[in-house]
Parts: sequence; structure tokens; C-alpha cells
Amino acid sequence: MAVEAFTVGVEEEFHLVDAKTFELQPAAEPVVAAVREHVGKQAQPEMLADQIEVETEICHTLDEVRAELTRLRRHVAEAAEAQGRCILASGTHPFSSFEGQRITRKQRYLMLEHDYQQLAREQHICGSHVHVGISDSDVAVRVMDRTRPWLAVLRALGANSPFWQGDDTGYASYRTEVFDRWPTTGTPAPLGSRAAFDALVDALLATGVMRDAGALYWDIRPSARYATLELRVADVGTTVDEDVMLAGLFRSLVRRCHADVEKGVPVRHPPPEVVRLARWRAARDGLEGNLLDPLEGRPVPARSAVARLLDFVSDDLEAHGEWDEVSDLVGRQLAHGSGARRQRAAAERGGVAEVVADLAARTVPPVG
Repeated sequence: MAVEAFTVGVEEEFHLVDAKTFELQPAAEPVVAAVREHVGKQAQPEMLADQIEVETEICHTLDEVRAELTRLRRHVAEAAEAQGRCILASGTHPFSSFEGQRITRKQRYLMLEHDYQQLAREQHICGSHVHVGISDSDVAVRVMDRTRPWLAVLRALGANSPFWQGDDTGYASYRTEVFDRWPTTGTPAPLGSRAAFDALVDALLATGVMRDAGALYWDIRPSARYATLELRVADVGTTVDEDVMLAGLFRSLVRRCHADVEKGVPVRHPPPEVVRLARWRAARDGLEGNLLDPLEGRPVPARSAVARLLDFVSDDLEAHGEWDEVSDLVGRQLAHGSGARRQRAAAERGGVAEVVADLAARTVPPVG
């Protein structure tokens, strides 16, 4: 096998809101037009007209990831502020209704609305996607297979959407539940090879439910655009540090699984039904309850499941000089709670109005 660079890139999605009322504002396109003077096509509208997406450049270090996310958030925030708006980094908007919002007038998004109707119109949700470079597409699928037991832990660490239309849903990541209404979501069963992946995609396209491979919304997938594995489980992190943590953990997981593929280390795949229950439990409780042990499939405190993930990747993180940073970020997330816990704490102080004010204050990194 070729030596992999394991480059990393992150995509973040934000809600665009009125700077005073914090209501959703379907005005992403003029904000994107303004910010492109500084970041080019690294900023773009998303499917809903109140969403903005940014993409980092290809990065080699976590310092580069942090610098890119910081730069992009600041530029988008400045462009939004000039138009009387601001951005919120949260998996769902805490109180705005999806009713009365609109789809971005782009052919692909309009086709999705035509095909999926109300389901598409309800997708006022924002995630964080991490891409890790793997040049060999066959190896990428085999690595993807091995990541399956660990994805629920990453989902719990990135849970940041407890509210939906003003109500506490009882979920740490309600974005997951909204997104799972698509017929093409979930965690794929082990496939074993790129040929098997391609055959499955062909079979799915033959149903007519998917127009192209880009509509495969799995928790993890070989990217349709890049030579990467793409992680799609997490809500967008309110802070840059949360998404740096996610990027560091996922890249290390990919490197560890890649090394196991090279060595021919035997792997035990959990049943798809157990993986499905694990991902639901992670969305329900986040870090504030039980998760399923990634390898045993039994309920354990979330801290124990996170510790097992850290143990699995610790040698890799140490070898790449990333252990101190990533373990510190994870430790802070466990100590302070997930984004969902912080949103609920803000609601206890002052209701959903306090939640959005707190999100607005935390989303944009301070200068200096």
C-alpha cells in the first residue's frame, strides 16, 4: 500500500439569523456573495435559504484545521453582521419553525424538494463533516467497515441539538432524528471492497429513489467528490474547539483502522441492528447518559465508551504528536458537557432566548 498523507478537511453548516430577534433569515445568498470576496468558494449556500456552509482548505495538522475554521467563521460572521444578521452553530435552531422558510433556488436542491417534498423542507439542521484522505478506494471501504463500532461515540461527543421549534425534545442530538427521515441514511453494513460498495450504489440508483451517489447520506461514506472518507455523524460544534476535537479523533480512528487493514488484524463486526441501536442511544443521551460499549454492545456510562475510543486510538495519537491536544479537548467536553447540555443550561437561565444568545456569543471565535 502507498504511504498515506491522511489529510483532513472540515465542512461546517450554520443557521443564519436576525441579529436582534435571532429568528431564521432566508438570506444566505447575499451573505455568501459578500463573504466570497475573502474566502471564494469556501463559503456557499446550503439546501435551505437560511443556511450557510463553509469548507476548509486541505489541512495536514490540527493547528491548520483550527486556523481555517477560525478564519472562515470570522469572515462569515462579519459579512452577516454587515447585513444585520449573525450565524449560529447548532444542530437545530432552538425555536424557529421550518414553516415559511424556503429552499435555495438551485437545481439540485429544487430536485430534492420535488422528490422528497415535506421531508426536504424540514431540514433546518446543521452538521459538521470531516474528510480524511485515503488514496486507495478499496482500502478506504475496508477502513470504513472497521470504523462502524466507534461512530456512535463520535455522535455523542458532537451532540448539540436538544431543541426543536421551542421545545426540549429529550434528545441530545435531535438533528439526527430529523436527518434520519431521509431513506438513504444510517450506518452501512460491512462491504469489504470498493467493488461491493459500487455494486450497492448501482443497486440503490436502480431503485430510482436516489438520483446520484451524492444522495447517499450514510454516517460515513467514501466521498462522491474527493478521495476521502467522510464522517457525517456530528452536529456542528458551537465552538471551533469542538470540531477540531472531532477532526482529530476521526482522523486518528481512520489511521488506526488503516494500520489494522495493512496488518491483517482480525475484525469482529457488530450486527447492523446493534449499530443502529447504538447510534440511536447516542442521539438520545449524548454524553449525559449511557452509550453502548463499542465492542461489547452493552450499556455503559458515556465516559466509559469515550475512554474506550481514546484507548483504541491512543498509540496513534501519541505517534503523531496529537495525544495531548486531542485528549485535552475530549477531557474538556466531558467536564463541561456536550453542546446539548450547555444549551439546556442556558435554557434554565433564561429560556430559549438565552439559548440563542449564548450560541451567538460562542459561535464566532474572539480576536486575540
